Amino acid sequence: MQAGSLGRLEDLQISEQTVSGNAVAERPRVEVRNLSKTFPGMRALSDVDLDIRAGEIHALVGGNGSGKSTLIKILTGVYQGDEGGVLRTGDHEIAAEDSSPEFARSAGIHVVHQDLGVFIDMSVAENIALGHGYETAMGIQVRWASQRQRTRRLLERFDIEAEPGTPLRALSQAVRTQVAIARALQDQEDDSEGLLILDEPTSSLPAHEVELLVSTLRRYATRGQAILYVSHHLEEVLDLADRITVLRDGHTVGTFEAAALDEDALIGLIVGRQIDRVFPAMPATTATTPLLEVHNLCAGPLEDVSVSVTPGEVVGIGGLLGSGRTELLRAVFGDLPVRSGEMIFDGKRLKAESPAEAMKAGIAYVPENRAVDAAFHDLPVFANISMANVRDYWTLGRIAYRRMRSDAKLSMAEFLVKASSGEAMLSTLSGGNQQKVILARWLRRKPRLLLLDEPTQGVDVGARAEIYQLVRNAVSEGAAVLLVASDFEELAPIADRVVMLSEGRVTGEVRPPDLTAERLMVAANHRTGATNGH
Repeated sequence: MQAGSLGRLEDLQISEQTVSGNAVAERPRVEVRNLSKTFPGMRALSDVDLDIRAGEIHALVGGNGSGKSTLIKILTGVYQGDEGGVLRTGDHEIAAEDSSPEFARSAGIHVVHQDLGVFIDMSVAENIALGHGYETAMGIQVRWASQRQRTRRLLERFDIEAEPGTPLRALSQAVRTQVAIARALQDQEDDSEGLLILDEPTSSLPAHEVELLVSTLRRYATRGQAILYVSHHLEEVLDLADRITVLRDGHTVGTFEAAALDEDALIGLIVGRQIDRVFPAMPATTATTPLLEVHNLCAGPLEDVSVSVTPGEVVGIGGLLGSGRTELLRAVFGDLPVRSGEMIFDGKRLKAESPAEAMKAGIAYVPENRAVDAAFHDLPVFANISMANVRDYWTLGRIAYRRMRSDAKLSMAEFLVKASSGEAMLSTLSGGNQQKVILARWLRRKPRLLLLDEPTQGVDVGARAEIYQLVRNAVSEGAAVLLVASDFEELAPIADRVVMLSEGRVTGEVRPPDLTAERLMVAANHRTGATNGH
């Protein structure tokens, strides 16, 4: 970001005029004024202002803990704001403290979350009905013909290429997202009403499906739909949005024309400072003897997979969803039964038949699904950090909580965890800080092999830089890393080399100087070799 760009807010601030061909100016579709929200011990929002126009894709960005989720929950009536704030949509206006789900429904405010809430073993028609109710005769028997006919009209209205009777399991993730959007908007009489809120809609989409969803949203906006778009993918935000509102620490930094910003400037607005390197350069490894060798591994969907990693090396595991990336890490960690093949760790055969045995060997694993597989949301931060070392605190049949709290406090400082105290519940922390707690849990064990599965998923750019700095510190101390990341722009600068998987098999390896995001994308979409970039 150029010097002084943070001081140019007045130059970037938007006037009350149209900023794109989509946006219909004059009175905003949605207005938020002086919105504040206080929780016990913290103020999540402070006098936030926001206006969204008809026909506009309006991005809402900010770091983890900036207040985005709180704002959305007040708009949808999950939370109520403090006194003094005002919410208005169309002709509906209420005090923020009176926000409710009933107000959101009457105002036409609909949200589609990252977790779509769809049922993949049910048909499109059945999923649509869950948001409206089934077409019934005499209030008892489902009129399936009418249900399918109504669904077909919705699919045509929302330009969705699917059939009413198709199970969602048979559809791509992007089309499932389209179905979730249609379900949310189905009772809206036309596209020039209400507000559609999309919360991280592309976070689980492979790159080739993102454009399908993006083009869908552009069509909706052209028809007059107001869209509030929340995402950590800044390049995507800059390409898609008409305007961007930035939140930081619960305050409105400003609202800006997307065309007036570049990625460096937007990062600076989000974090309040310049970040020289989001992805720090990893130290060059001097080791030549592999720490881990995997030979002809068959486990889950994996067939005949071989890979190795040396101390101080970061080996990326690339591929599309379903390629077997996660299963490879799970097999090494003893969390997936191995049918055949061999793993050699530090010159000895590794029989990791359980995570406990892998941990004993010096292996750590940060899983992709933090919420389900790693986080204990209802326990305090100090307990979460200590979970992998809990045996160290057993003394005469009791847990030494005072020492556990003291050690956790030191780890919070070392691993850059921001929380009010170690006593804070993990659920009260931002996503980025929750992830740093999980990393701290494992890195304090000084692992020899670190298995990272999407370590920055759902994490803002500032926390992302801090997380990779922690990884860099571990690598500089000799740890070996197997890293799975769907974002090839992220994987390319971090990894020393990338092993590509497709349908459970190794299809090749990409090394410098061919180790670029573009080359990884090409390799991921081909089933045959990509060794050394070829």
